[in-house]
Amino acid sequence: MGWTRAVGGRGQRTAWGHCALGSYLTDSDSFPSRSRVPMASLSRALRLAATCPHRNPAQGLGPRPRTGGTGPTTEKSVPYQRTLKEAQQPSAEAQGPSQPLPRAASVVVIGGGSLGCQTLYHLAKLGVSGALLLERERLTSGTTWHTAGLLWQLRPSDVEVELLAHTRRVVSRDLEEETGLHTGWIQNGGLFIASNRQRLDEYKRLMSLGKAYGVESHVLSPAETKALYPLMNVDDLYGTLYVPHDGTMDPAGTCTTLSRAATARGAQVIENCPVTGIRVRTDDFGVRRVAAVETAHGSIQTPCVVNCAGVWAGAVGRMAGVKVPLVAMHHAYVVTERIEGIQVRSQPQVPWRAVGDWLVGAGPRPPPQVSDKFAFGLFDLDWDVFGQHIEGAIHRVPVLEKTGIKSTVCGPGEGGGEPAPGRPVAPLLPGMMLGGGCGQELAHWIVHGRPEKDMHGYDIRRFHHSLTDHSRWIRERSHESYAKNYSIVFPHDEPLAGRNMRRDPLHEELLARGCVFQERHGWERPGWFSPQGPAPVLPYDYYGAYGKRAHQDYAYSRLLGDEYTFDFPPHHDVIKKECLACRGAAAVFDMSYFGKFYLVGPDARKAADWLFSADVSRPPGSTVYTCMLNHRGGTESDLTVSRLAPSPQASPLTPAFEGDGYYLAVGGAVAQHNWCHLTTVLQDRQFRCQLVDHSEDLGLISIQGPASRAILQEVLDADLSNEAFPFSTHKLVRAAGHLVRAIRLSFVGELGWELHIPRPSCLPVYRAVMTAGAKHGLVNAGYRAVDSLSTEKGYRHWHADLRPDDSPLEAGLAFTCKLKSAVPFLGREALEKQQAEGLHRRLVCFTVDEKVPLFGLEAIWRSGQVVGHVRRADFGFAIDKTLAYGYIRDPSGRPVSWDFVKSGDYALERMGVAYPAQAHLKSPFDPGNRRVKGIY
Repeated sequence: MGWTRAVGGRGQRTAWGHCALGSYLTDSDSFPSRSRVPMASLSRALRLAATCPHRNPAQGLGPRPRTGGTGPTTEKSVPYQRTLKEAQQPSAEAQGPSQPLPRAASVVVIGGGSLGCQTLYHLAKLGVSGALLLERERLTSGTTWHTAGLLWQLRPSDVEVELLAHTRRVVSRDLEEETGLHTGWIQNGGLFIASNRQRLDEYKRLMSLGKAYGVESHVLSPAETKALYPLMNVDDLYGTLYVPHDGTMDPAGTCTTLSRAATARGAQVIENCPVTGIRVRTDDFGVRRVAAVETAHGSIQTPCVVNCAGVWAGAVGRMAGVKVPLVAMHHAYVVTERIEGIQVRSQPQVPWRAVGDWLVGAGPRPPPQVSDKFAFGLFDLDWDVFGQHIEGAIHRVPVLEKTGIKSTVCGPGEGGGEPAPGRPVAPLLPGMMLGGGCGQELAHWIVHGRPEKDMHGYDIRRFHHSLTDHSRWIRERSHESYAKNYSIVFPHDEPLAGRNMRRDPLHEELLARGCVFQERHGWERPGWFSPQGPAPVLPYDYYGAYGKRAHQDYAYSRLLGDEYTFDFPPHHDVIKKECLACRGAAAVFDMSYFGKFYLVGPDARKAADWLFSADVSRPPGSTVYTCMLNHRGGTESDLTVSRLAPSPQASPLTPAFEGDGYYLAVGGAVAQHNWCHLTTVLQDRQFRCQLVDHSEDLGLISIQGPASRAILQEVLDADLSNEAFPFSTHKLVRAAGHLVRAIRLSFVGELGWELHIPRPSCLPVYRAVMTAGAKHGLVNAGYRAVDSLSTEKGYRHWHADLRPDDSPLEAGLAFTCKLKSAVPFLGREALEKQQAEGLHRRLVCFTVDEKVPLFGLEAIWRSGQVVGHVRRADFGFAIDKTLAYGYIRDPSGRPVSWDFVKSGDYALERMGVAYPAQAHLKSPFDPGNRRVKGIY
């Protein structure tokens, strides 16, 4: 966080990541010798980089000696000095395993880095007996040993704030209490610099979010920053964010203490034991499950494997037939000599974006080839690249110009975990900072069947196989995600990498009509429609890095750049027109990216009763909005389920089946998550039914608004009256001569129908609808309008209002739960327990009279106390107010009653400013639901 460098003409982008060139790096007693370099100042290194001939890009990609060069040779008591010397000894395979291998293990964790050690520790803490960690060399020898060890508490994600908090508790308190050993934790605080107004606004947002989690932080003026960090040049700063309780971790000390705590609870750690294979068997139902782990020294029977092999996770995954979309990256920084005036244990760390963690290999050059023998190794530091960042560091802390470089570090970037088949758990690229939180969630997932928190963003299963099988998508998205890791997180940013992977049948037609697309898990979906004309997404240009020519006059990039604000964007009024057209006349939404599944077979009804919280055993022709839950009562999905009648002829619209059949329509951004949840439950319960994916074979357009009936009556060969076509029903009808499935539903609170259309018929049906709608004021609208309209109506969005750790009772969706029936369903017992004990949090709707933009993460104040934070917010154009939704708690710990909700005085804190707000028990827009019934 902090310093930005413009690359490719876009000021909020950088082709490299971050580095911690903070005070903690100046303590020579706290870091390994790593690679010695001649005593030289940063400014001299910069001059040398500028005058030396450019090296061949292929050079420096292999490992280099761990020690060498001239410079200080005084022996120091550093964590890795002994380990580095021992690394000269025979290889791990030659030495053999550190202890005999057991014949069997309940869980085998592969990889002895931060995540592996954290996972083993938390498994042991949950009481798992027989858990085993296998490390091919020594603990931390892969990528963990050279990590900088920063630990922050604030990130622009509430889930990450919770994960970071747990890591901090483990490292700063729990481990020392359990073992009596010091992990190397230093609480020196964090100082994040803002060299532009938008960065400072982001820090103000983080400060507000921190209040909901009890994280102390302060936005400082340049003068206050100077007083705290006297060596810093603050002349061009807008301010800083100071977080007093941030700190740094020692990788070796932390992992050693984790392993000791785990083994004290009965777990086992075996070093010098490379894994050579994973044996997988197929059970009687065709499900592939882990059977054993193979090593050069014998086999270990196990039903569960956790892949924590970091940059080697792809190779381990392939052993079990699992594809891990991971690319190794160069991770680099320099260690300076001690700087007079900086005290390592009291001076706050300053994570410089200007230096380090620079990315090599995701572009035209190949990624670093990391040998499976690689241990405690480094790459050569490419000063041609790294030198560009030193200028910024010297500018910010001028004393660095004459400070000596003690050593350089350039190693492979760290990876994450992806499990083998059987017990799929997969946080991807958590790093040491998030390792404690992710390790806890992995352990909980293994023991209880799913994590406690919403780990959807870390679950590799969310990616469709068309993405994980595609090398371009993996390479481009790895580059951009790494490059943008510390960029300002704007609410409506979109990736430029890995685009145009999955396009629906209307893509070119909508592009010509000015559609500005969003990307969701490979799909291009309509965002909004620009009156300026087409804005196609062009092939990824790597922001002009690695010899690539950056796109010039890039219309899509320019429109995206307008979104880089925490205010209303310039096209706010364009989205307003789409929303008000839907409220006043009609709008057509292309929703073809939705997941479209059929659940059919002899046990389909039994499966539906168990899977869905609502009663879907209604007559054919009915459609039900429902949730799918986990065993803890958390919401895995919200979707619509349509009961089907048998059909004599099989087609994408009418599948052939015996028994019962259901048509499932789920949000495209989470379709793969839904697929995985459905298949896991079907396999575990051994239902005799099939789940069939027709997402690519069917398109979907939705026509919503007061004029929708009049428009569609001209296109469809069916009576659309309330009596003939009630709400929540569906029929096979013909649209402009093409067979489609029409479903009367609304996701925006208006009269409307969805048309589910075979792919070849999508374009002619869409054009017929547009022609019929011309005289009625029909407009194209995108998902930015959907977000606004659904927020205004109070409809829930999965992964915003609803997550796997939110119950439908807490979210105000009790009507989707068949609790009054005697039918068992997944999660029922947890909901009944919640009902009996009372709800300890509730999702509440708020409106703010003042026209200010809210985006989520704002603190919710009730009568002078913080009671939660905003999950989702948008502007409602029909009511002309900002709306926000967030879960609130009673600070006393008592259940949250409706009286508690109604009795408070509320305010929502936006970037440090509290705005008075009103709480609502029902949607402020059409609370009687008259419009969806066609009553205007």
